[in-house]
Amino acid sequence: MTRGLERRYGLGHHHFVTFSCYRRQPFFAEAETRNLFETSLEAVRRKYRFTIDSYIVMPEHVHLLVSEPPDVTLSVALQALKISVSRRSLPRPFWQRRFYDFNVFTDKKRLEKRRYIHRNPVLRGLVKHPRDWAWSSYRHWATGQEGTVEIESPWTFASRMAAVQGL
Repeated sequence: MTRGLERRYGLGHHHFVTFSCYRRQPFFAEAETRNLFETSLEAVRRKYRFTIDSYIVMPEHVHLLVSEPPDVTLSVALQALKISVSRRSLPRPFWQRRFYDFNVFTDKKRLEKRRYIHRNPVLRGLVKHPRDWAWSSYRHWATGQEGTVEIESPWTFASRMAAVQGL
């Protein structure tokens, strides 16, 4: 394990997680590969029973805002996700070995991370508005639209508006 890296699990926090393709190569440049990731994410979410607040699949990395699985550490679930994607994809190696994990323990920080996730393709110049990037949870938060990945959100119209405010 990398020196100084400390994962804090078992506290009931959400986790803002980032992991990258090997050497930040754009292995998710094609829609087909981004769709594959979403399918794998949903399968792993169901198997390990964690919830997804927000996510985005970018050309060379992924951001997730997720809960902890009840029976295993989040690291185990993420390892299963990365294996699922890499086994069904050609580039080898597919992923960087590590991932960035930040505990999110307040609603204010969760909203901040959700907005960051949804703004990512706009900041990168891939689209003009978050609604134009199909591989994220933005549409769920903005309209309630269901997609491949189930988003856990006990939301109302007011919380939806708060989630997309300022985009």
